[in-house]
Amino acid sequence: MAREAIATEKAPPAVGPYSQAIRVGNLIFTAGQLGLVPETRQLAGPDIESQTRQALENLRAILEAAGSCLRHVVKTTVFLVDLSEWPRMNAVYAEFFPQMPPARSAVGVATLPMGARVEIEAIAEVCDCPSPEACGCR
Repeated sequence: MAREAIATEKAPPAVGPYSQAIRVGNLIFTAGQLGLVPETRQLAGPDIESQTRQALENLRAILEAAGSCLRHVVKTTVFLVDLSEWPRMNAVYAEFFPQMPPARSAVGVATLPMGARVEIEAIAEVCDCPSPEACGCR
């Protein structure tokens, strides 16, 4: 099965030997996304809410570049520096997945790059709807 690297300027560029996402068949595997603003490459803010929101916006942009959207996410992994921030992260996360949220794991980690509070990665299906309007993608 052919692999395709996904890249978009609407999300922070990869800063190492990895791709923003890889599309294989009908699946998209994203790299973990920090709450970095693509234009500045700086964290969206010091708090977990702003970083979670930006990380999910970055995932949205990558998925759209790959021919999908957040509605087609089947699994996420959330990495948190401080697990006590889970309820606040979760409140923002719920805004992005209001119906049939994907399966998810949340993991506490010692540190994240650039002093980030949260990192989120996703696995999604490629959208096979007859039109973007049919499911809300793109």
